[in-house]
Amino acid sequence: MKPCFESLKIKAMRHFAYRMGFAWAVVFLVFLSVFAVAAEEQKYSYKVEGKRDPFVPLISPSGYLLNLEPQDNNALNLEGIMYDPKGDSMAIINGGLVKVGETVGDAVVTSIESNKITILKDNQKVEIQLRREE
Repeated sequence: MKPCFESLKIKAMRHFAYRMGFAWAVVFLVFLSVFAVAAEEQKYSYKVEGKRDPFVPLISPSGYLLNLEPQDNNALNLEGIMYDPKGDSMAIINGGLVKVGETVGDAVVTSIESNKITILKDNQKVEIQLRREE
C-alpha cells in the first residue's frame, strides 16, 4: 500500500501545482488585460506646431550650419547678394533669385548694393542688410 499512497500523494501535489499554475496564469492574464485597457485609454498625440522636422539635417552637405529658426511667412530673408557694379546684381531672398524690378511676395526690389537691398513695400522703402555669419 505504501507505493499506492506515494503515487496518490504525488498526483495530489501535481494536481495542486497545476491548479496553482493555472490560477497564476489567470491572474497574469487579468493583469495584462487591465494594463492594456489603461494603456489604450491614454492616447498620446504629437503636436508639431513650433517644432522642427527631425528628418531635416542641421548641417549642409558642405559643412555649414543651417538656419532652422521658424520664420514668418511674410518676412523677407536676405540670404545672399551677387553684386555687379554694372547693374546685373542679384539677391537671394527666401531661397529665390531676384533682380531689380522683380517682386518677392508683396514687395518690389528697387536696388541691390554690395551689402544691402532696398525694397518697396506698401509704398514705403525698406532696406534689408545682409547679415554676416560669424
